[in-house]
Amino acid sequence: MPPSATPQGLADRLDGTRPYVLSLFRIVVGLLFFCHGASSLLGWFGGLMGTGRTVDAGTWPGWYAAVIQLVGGGLVMLGLGTRSAAFISSGSMAYAYFHEHQPEKLWPIQNGGEAAAMFCWAFLLIVFTGPGPWALDRFLGSTRQTVTAPETRRQPTAV
Repeated sequence: MPPSATPQGLADRLDGTRPYVLSLFRIVVGLLFFCHGASSLLGWFGGLMGTGRTVDAGTWPGWYAAVIQLVGGGLVMLGLGTRSAAFISSGSMAYAYFHEHQPEKLWPIQNGGEAAAMFCWAFLLIVFTGPGPWALDRFLGSTRQTVTAPETRRQPTAV
């Protein structure tokens, strides 16, 4: 079997694409979140829950959630202040799930909270993985470069 066909060779190739796939993941998650905010605040994409309406300004918690969705989603999508925006967005979705959905039924499939749960965990992942190479922060120089230590193998010790 040639070395490139070995499972380790495939893993190495996949590992090499990780930063770019994480950037793409961040962009898609941010775009989807932005679209939620745009529909609720601006009436885009059919408006609030497809009604063509928008959420009333200042109403709790809908208007504030929509602002976080629009601004947070846009920032995450562009890669500007990504970790902070993702942290706030994750928290808003945790609030949405536990305050709006979970009191109805326990499981997200039963209470309509799948999107809130998925967004919460996706943004939390982005907090820890960072924006990746395709982020405006990198071009503007506002993100510090993270240096990872090379992986080392531990040598067995004689006892």
